[in-house]
Amino acid sequence: MNTLLYSEILTLAPEDNHRLFNLCGKLNEHLKLIEKRLNVMIKQRGHTFSISGERYAVKRACDTLHTLYQETENVQTLEPKEVHLYLQTVGHKSTNVGQDAHMEIRIRKGIITARGENQVNYLRNILQHDINFGIGPAGTGKTYLAVACAVQALEAERVSRIILVRPIVEAGEKLGFLPGDIAQKVHPYLRPLYDALYEMMGFDKVNQLIERDIIELLPLAFMRGRSLNDSFIILDEGQNTTVEQMKMFLTRIGFNSKAVITGDITQIDLTNRRDSGLIHASEVLKNIPGISFTQFQVSDVIRHPLVQTIVEAYERHEEKQPKPFNQK
Repeated sequence: MNTLLYSEILTLAPEDNHRLFNLCGKLNEHLKLIEKRLNVMIKQRGHTFSISGERYAVKRACDTLHTLYQETENVQTLEPKEVHLYLQTVGHKSTNVGQDAHMEIRIRKGIITARGENQVNYLRNILQHDINFGIGPAGTGKTYLAVACAVQALEAERVSRIILVRPIVEAGEKLGFLPGDIAQKVHPYLRPLYDALYEMMGFDKVNQLIERDIIELLPLAFMRGRSLNDSFIILDEGQNTTVEQMKMFLTRIGFNSKAVITGDITQIDLTNRRDSGLIHASEVLKNIPGISFTQFQVSDVIRHPLVQTIVEAYERHEEKQPKPFNQK
């Protein structure tokens, strides 16, 4: 690294070896992630760090180490995904890393934290509005945060049941006949929702609530004719609904109910993407009181850092492709 680049010394206090290990990660994986993402060099000796690189990157690295060290006071284990998410937050909103940059949902098994402007706005919209749309790339936390809000509402007895819905559309391949009863047939399509519930409530508790119909997991087609009162309803993969299906779903919502519709309009599996009920709804329902739209960006992706790079690469490629003759 060029010796003319800027360097700074950071000493963390109070000294605590457990927190220090938590900050650095196993085999210094967190430090290596910070080095790679910010293009700096970090040398550590105890609680003192020497950071070298471009001046702005060094300042960000110092802020990151200091903030994450403070975070280790509140968490038992600092996960690599937390480091990754924090780096994204400060990378795209570097002047807003205070209380407005994160928000917590408290459930019995722990705390679910939303970070970044869009995730925080998404949670606030869900709490304040009856119908909420979360639109954006995969990995931005749309479904996970919606399930967290549903679990919190059920545990606080603000609703009496959770209803999780998905359109049954294969992603580019025909799966054919699936054996079993309706729950077993639908299970593969609803697996991401099951996984979030199991993590937040526990395997046994979720299965007990499903048996008692307090939690329902349904294909979208089974929503017709129902009127859902006192419920928290999540429609996942909303981009694969037709216009008629989206209208049908939205008109099922009853008194003291809240609905969240999530989807990624870049991953539409319908034969004609112009038939997507999510795209249509975002045009028709815009600016209606009581309905909110949160638009997530590629920068909000919180999975493996390569996921964000992959999404960006696909977006650049699609922008270069010629549009169909009849498309504006």
